[in-house]
Amino acid sequence: MLAASVLWGTTGTAATFAPDVGPLAIAAVAMGLGGLLQALVAAPQIAHHVPRLRAQPGTVLLGAFAVAVYPLAFYSSMHLAGVAVGTVVSIGTAPLVSALIERVVDRRRLTRRWTWAAALGLLGTILLCVAEAAHASGGGGRASAAATLLGIGLGLVAATTYALYSWAAHRLITRRVPSRAAMGAVFGLGGLLLLPVLLATGAPLVGSWSNAAVGTYMALVPMFAGYVLFGWGLARVPASTATTLSLLEPAVAAVLAVLVVGERLPAAGWTGIALVVACLAVLTAPTTSARCRLQRPLDPVAGDADAPRVELARPEAT
Repeated sequence: MLAASVLWGTTGTAATFAPDVGPLAIAAVAMGLGGLLQALVAAPQIAHHVPRLRAQPGTVLLGAFAVAVYPLAFYSSMHLAGVAVGTVVSIGTAPLVSALIERVVDRRRLTRRWTWAAALGLLGTILLCVAEAAHASGGGGRASAAATLLGIGLGLVAATTYALYSWAAHRLITRRVPSRAAMGAVFGLGGLLLLPVLLATGAPLVGSWSNAAVGTYMALVPMFAGYVLFGWGLARVPASTATTLSLLEPAVAAVLAVLVVGERLPAAGWTGIALVVACLAVLTAPTTSARCRLQRPLDPVAGDADAPRVELARPEAT
């Protein structure tokens, strides 16, 4: 999960190297082609598990729709509000949405450990967001502030859809669909939904070698490789834990935005990054009970007392 988050954290910075390509085209080529590639690689597993996928059409279609909407909102948010703010809002609020979905739909109990971790992460993302929004407002006046607010709104849409497809994929995996088949089906259908957007907006991607290189990188590395890692992680942790671990992404994106893009991060922003790292430390540090019971790892969201035993496919089968 953390490795996937680091790869995702590079997307906003990579997009700045193709300034002639709009956010919708970047979104369509990244998640569209990346999703179709996942489906192609996972085609044998998808074909083998078609009956189980057909038995859950609502989950599959909901996940595919969320996959299609997420990148459009995410990259538009970064375009309007900046790499740091767009990433922070989109990823930073996703754990809360994901936990709400699991609480309402799956009746999953939230533990004190997850609550502390989420609180640290949320406070860190708020500090980073406020710092960047204040900087944008001071530098560009009312128009810049309005664009930042619109970008924040789109970031909330991205957070909701991110939580939805994470939950949908995890639900398929816990119902005995291997992670490769689950991710391939959901992301493949989402990629098909993004193809019209790519055809309508993707002309600049073939306008220069640099634009084509950015599009290729986005599809192959953060989207294809990143979501393969994400699928493996979802086979082992709940969706709300996965989205909380992905809080590393905005921290990586903010640091790259400063070092590579040239954005400035105030002291409050660096404090926010430190809180995000603290959140990850709280969430991933093994507990004494978890070390003593390796045969049944502690579920940081559902708790250990009533965590259901789920038989999952072995790593080599997924």
